[in-house]
Amino acid sequence: MKSKVFLIQSEELGRGDSRLGSILMVNFLRLLGESEGKPSSLVFSNTGVRLVCESSQVLDHLKRLEKQGVEILACTTCLEYFDLMDKLVIGKATTMVQCIQSMLSCDVVSL
Repeated sequence: MKSKVFLIQSEELGRGDSRLGSILMVNFLRLLGESEGKPSSLVFSNTGVRLVCESSQVLDHLKRLEKQGVEILACTTCLEYFDLMDKLVIGKATTMVQCIQSMLSCDVVSL
C-alpha cells in the first residue's frame, strides 16, 4: 500500500458554514493524531497555511502528528502571499516542486 499525502487547502474542512468547518478541521486533526494509521505528509496550501502559523488552534494536534513521524509542509508561495513566513511555527516551508514530488510519490487525499 502506498503512503498517503493529505493536501489541506483551507483552514476549514468542507464547504458551507465557516464555524462548522473550523470545528471539523480541529476534530479531524485531533482524531488523526489518535488514529493508528497516519499519512506520510500533510501539505498545507492556500489559507490552510494559517493552520501551521502562530495563533492556530490546531498547533498542539500538528505537533503531536509531527512527533509521530508525519511530515508537515507549508507552501512558501502561500506563506509569502499571506505575509506569514515569519509566523510559521510547525513544519517547514516548501516549494511547489517539492510538494509535487511528494504528491507524485504517494496517494493524495485532498481536504
